[in-house]
Amino acid sequence: MTAIARITLLSLVLGLSACAVHRPPAPTGPTIPPSGPSTQPGTKSGTKPSGPVIAPPKAPPSTSATFAPPPGAASHWDGKMQVYVLEEQSDTFYRQRTYYRWSNGWSRSISPNGPWEETDIHGVPPGLSKQYAQ
Repeated sequence: MTAIARITLLSLVLGLSACAVHRPPAPTGPTIPPSGPSTQPGTKSGTKPSGPVIAPPKAPPSTSATFAPPPGAASHWDGKMQVYVLEEQSDTFYRQRTYYRWSNGWSRSISPNGPWEETDIHGVPPGLSKQYAQ
């Protein structure tokens, strides 16, 4: 490679690295309260509440950011067990194209209607097996 080509390549790499976008750091200081009227019950418009404002707890997500829900089945994501819980079939769960069922022991299938094959806790997602180990 010629010296001119090397210098051109090096200049291009350094120039592009200087253009990298960096996220600004998150603010660490106190936040400024909104200046609009108060919407809390029991307070007069324009007055500040006497205690700290506590946001209501967020509802748990109904889906997973990592795992897709079961196709065509009503379900919700259980973050503790790390599986989808099927709402129309008791003790039936789903994760990664596999259905799991508890009936005095574990079984699994690729369909919510079977055929089911028996498995032990090693064939079940860890969060799910821990929940039923009690």
